[in-house]
Amino acid sequence: MTPRSDLDGRVALVTGAGSGIGAACAMALAEAGAKVHVLDRDRASAEAVADQVGGWAHPVDLVDLAESTVLDRLPAELDILVNNAGFQHVAALPEFEPERFTRMQQVMVTAPFLLIRRCLPYMYTRGWGRIVNVSSVHGLRASPFKAGYVAAKHALEGLSKVAALEGAEHGVTSNCVSPGYVRTPLVTGQVEAQALAHGLDAEQVLEQVLLARAAIKRLVEPEDVAALVRWLCGPRAGQLTGASLPVDGGWTAA
Repeated sequence: MTPRSDLDGRVALVTGAGSGIGAACAMALAEAGAKVHVLDRDRASAEAVADQVGGWAHPVDLVDLAESTVLDRLPAELDILVNNAGFQHVAALPEFEPERFTRMQQVMVTAPFLLIRRCLPYMYTRGWGRIVNVSSVHGLRASPFKAGYVAAKHALEGLSKVAALEGAEHGVTSNCVSPGYVRTPLVTGQVEAQALAHGLDAEQVLEQVLLARAAIKRLVEPEDVAALVRWLCGPRAGQLTGASLPVDGGWTAA
């Protein structure tokens, strides 16, 4: 007989799961036995990851979740929800476009709120649920020129704590995982932008800009974040809720 996996019979949804941390989370949850709904705005990426994990692809732009017809197409009967999708924009406050700021809040705050609100009734009836919100060190600390991202991640941290307090009596936990700089397309783009702005090469940007505050001078790997997400969704994490766990090489310790 093969041993039962920790998440056999569980159904999960991961947003931004077409690449990076989201794809790693989808794979980690599937390896633990969960059936995974893969949501990403890019259809090809969503379908590719869904094929890998034996799950379902949902090509959806999270901005569109405000439309009930879009939200209603997504599953409500979830045991696990991983709110991972996000994007970065770097600009000084006077130059930060209001439309871009609003879109960042829609993707990283409003969409998680709508998805949590949608799946909680099912989790409550089951007496079990796991919500993991992929926040950031910028949900715990601020950096200049990142008003939209910092504001969104701070809001996500607060939303996660409210879900933890309300869900506790129903067996539902809610936590944030707060990575530092992860080897993803989002960070690669930042390295390129910072290299151009500072007149440095990519390696110098990593050491002198992005990882200057980190004790461990290397990027976090997506699989490292996914491993923690998987544990938070498992049977041993029932007493951990309302927390924010940094995976940042000591960035927030400095």
